[in-house]
Amino acid sequence: MVKDINTTALAYIGDSVFEVHVRKHILDKGYAHADKLHKEAVRFVNAENQSYGIKTILSQLSEKEQALVKKARNHKSSSRPKNVDPVSYKWATALEALIGYLYLEDDKERLNEIIMKVIGVIEEKNHE
Repeated sequence: MVKDINTTALAYIGDSVFEVHVRKHILDKGYAHADKLHKEAVRFVNAENQSYGIKTILSQLSEKEQALVKKARNHKSSSRPKNVDPVSYKWATALEALIGYLYLEDDKERLNEIIMKVIGVIEEKNHE
């Protein structure tokens, strides 16, 4: 059962799911050159922006989703982030765990809704 999977494993799969959605979003916007595709993707998949995204939409999550985010954020990690604030890294991991959970639960509608909200928040932040 998905509820028995630890948050690190959920984040592991969620990272990939989020990146695929980001890449599709970027392609849909008409980017075609590899260097621009990569540069654009990095805006969305970096810990700082993921952290900002999840914190911005946190109040829009259900109690169950918020509990999962809190559990993942507070999970003790053996890995140390490089070139990023550890707090941002934990929040980004929490977002990825939520995405992983929704993906494994096969809740495509909620998964897409949350990913698109986070992508929208990140786009707004980067256009300021």
